Amino acid sequence: MPTGPKGQKRPADVIGNAIKVARIATGETEDTVKDDGKDPAAKALGAKGGKARAAKLTPEQRAEIARKAAEKRWKKD
Repeated sequence: MPTGPKGQKRPADVIGNAIKVARIATGETEDTVKDDGKDPAAKALGAKGGKARAAKLTPEQRAEIARKAAEKRWKKD
């Protein structure tokens, strides 16, 4: 069964997903989202920091960081 962006279980077919959404909307079932244990304020600050860092870097620096990341990702062990 596929999982959503936060790890929740979701039906694989479109009709099953539509039925699940309808049940949540009518209150038949609860929409359970797991708490990841992280502080929401800290998560928001982390997102801001990443955007600030990206804005500060030059295009050449961003390309170099991306190149290194791609090399590590595709490196054969």
